[in-house]
Amino acid sequence: MGWTCRMSNMGIECRDIAYEVEGRRFVGFLADGSGAQRTPGVLVAHEGRGFTRHAKDRAVMLAELGYVAFAPDYFGEPARSLEHAFELMNVYIVSPALYAAHGRQALNILRAHPKVDGNRLAAIGFCWGGFAVLELACSEDLRCVVGFHPGLSLCPLSNASNISAKVLICVGDRDPHVPAKDRESFIAQMNDAGVDCQVLLLLGAPHSFTNPEPYPYPIDATGVGYNAAADRRSWIAMRSLFAEAL
Repeated sequence: MGWTCRMSNMGIECRDIAYEVEGRRFVGFLADGSGAQRTPGVLVAHEGRGFTRHAKDRAVMLAELGYVAFAPDYFGEPARSLEHAFELMNVYIVSPALYAAHGRQALNILRAHPKVDGNRLAAIGFCWGGFAVLELACSEDLRCVVGFHPGLSLCPLSNASNISAKVLICVGDRDPHVPAKDRESFIAQMNDAGVDCQVLLLLGAPHSFTNPEPYPYPIDATGVGYNAAADRRSWIAMRSLFAEAL
């Protein structure tokens, strides 16, 4: 799995870290941009296609901003086909408590890091991972949570009234996997629970707009693809929320 920091000249340290969830071994990726400072820790949850370069790149981008970021591998194996990806996601649908169990282990890795301020933790997630971090916020004390093209079709959340984090979701209006009805249902749940939530709706943006990687297997690419403007604007919105919450 070895992966090197693309900005190693900035003093960022990267390494793989093994951990266990319910007796199964997983390996995640940590990027440390803390330097000599105590800094917030950020969990990075991958897309439904699995633990790819995208999640690791985002961890490094967060380290470039001075954070310690940890990207766990929720699936433990790469998705080999669309059907296989749904099988891997279905494990969590069948046993929803796994969202919290896996996310908690990832947060514990951040809490144990000597440069991480355990009282300042955040989580970001992409696609399926966007729902995973929202679900994690239902059981863990996080300062803020950001979902990029998040899997809102998996909602409702298990215990939204328990969310103390500030929430931001960034979604494209051309995303066939996050249609308007799912956005509206999510907003209603946030309002009912009194969650401090923002929604950034990016006109013209498709699903998976942050990820330029090609899919490793055939998919229906209608409404799916990278959008540089949406990627840039949503990342700026995330940084603004981090400045407020962390």
